[in-house]
This record gives sequence, C-alpha cells and structure tokens, in this order.
Amino acid sequence: MSNSKTNWLAIPTHDGKSMDAYVALPPTGSGPAVVIIQEIFGVNEHIRAVADQYAADGFVAIAPDLFHRTQAHIELAYDQEGFQKGLDLLGGLNFDLAVADLASTVKAARGHSAVTGKVGSVGFCMGGLLSYLAAAKAGVDSAVCYYGGGIHTQLDLVKDIRVPILLQFAAKDGFIPPEAIAAVQTAFAGKAQAEVVVHPNVDHGFNCWRRPSWDAGTAVRARGLSLSHLGKTLF
Repeated sequence: MSNSKTNWLAIPTHDGKSMDAYVALPPTGSGPAVVIIQEIFGVNEHIRAVADQYAADGFVAIAPDLFHRTQAHIELAYDQEGFQKGLDLLGGLNFDLAVADLASTVKAARGHSAVTGKVGSVGFCMGGLLSYLAAAKAGVDSAVCYYGGGIHTQLDLVKDIRVPILLQFAAKDGFIPPEAIAAVQTAFAGKAQAEVVVHPNVDHGFNCWRRPSWDAGTAVRARGLSLSHLGKTLF
C-alpha cells in the first residue's frame, strides 16, 4: 500500500542500540498507539499492511523490527524457504531482549508527537506470544494476541497481567494443541479484564491473506473483536 503518512522510525533500545520500526499515522495525524508485533516472517508487506489497517482506523501503528539484532529489515515470503528461515530466526531470538525492545517501543510511542492516548499491542503467531509478554512486562495499556504459540508455557505471568487482554486462537491450530488452549482458558477464567476466544473450524494464521490458512470471515470477525477491545481500552 502507498501511504504518504508512513515512515520508518529509529528507536533507541535499552542497551544503546537502535531498532527501526515501521510507523503508519491515522488520517487525522494523531491518536492512541498500537504496537503491531510481527510473525516469524519479519516486518514484511503483510505486517506493514496490517499496520496501515489500524492506522486507517485511527491508531498510530508502530511495527518494530524485532529481528534487528540478527538480520535487520528481513522480509520473508510465506513459502517453505521463508518458513524455514523464520523458524531459524525464531530459534535464535532472545525473548528477554525482544520484550525489552517492546518496552523501548512503548516508551518511544508515549513520547511520539502523534500519540495522544494510550499504547496497546497486537501480535500474531510469535507476536501473539510477545503481545502476551508485553502485557506482563513491557508496559502496554491493553493487548491483543492472535494464536500465540507458547503462551501456555508461561502462565505463571498471568498474575502480572493487570491490563485488558484479548487472546484469540484457532480451534484447528496445527501448532497449538487443544490442551494448550484449554490451559490458557483455565488460567484466565474469572479474570474480568481478560477474554479468550477460540474460533471454530480454522487453522493457525487465519488472519493472514498471504497464507493458505487465511479465512476471510474469521479474519473479519477477529478484527472486529480486536477493534472493539482496543476501542474500549485505548481511547
């Protein structure tokens, strides 16, 4: 998408490095911020388009390049080669540093001249797990997690999540088994600020129109839930 209100922003990290982030501004030029957290395929065309979507809805969308410590500005395709390279990058990712980078992104968002409200996060796949971690550790005001693999292994952090959070899963996820989703549901049961939604008859990656598992109807419904959640908690 061509958008005159997009650019790349250099964000200082906690350890003296610099991380680039794709920024898309809303039509009005200002609004609350949403940190868009990438899949294993980098801040690629799809993630930038997602950021543009949220910008069109009134948010300052910021997508940090979380692989910058290994291979900055990498963009992978949704094919076998891209998938394998993405898995290699995921395997080498230091999640503690990634969460610190998200905290740096939140700090930069709060200081950005276009950001007039709170700061939330929306993450997909690897980014879904990181959005969950951001809710616990990176200082966001609200979080949305799409099919975050590995959340069920870090449920000890549920006690640290005091902000509104929406977790969306696929009932037929080939990477996240039903028992893992059930564990997340149990951990968040009774917590008023949390909602766990399991979308029937779809697989991992249902939101991405570049993937074979994309399901348009579910993607639209999930996006509606995400916008409702963020609209209630960030404005």
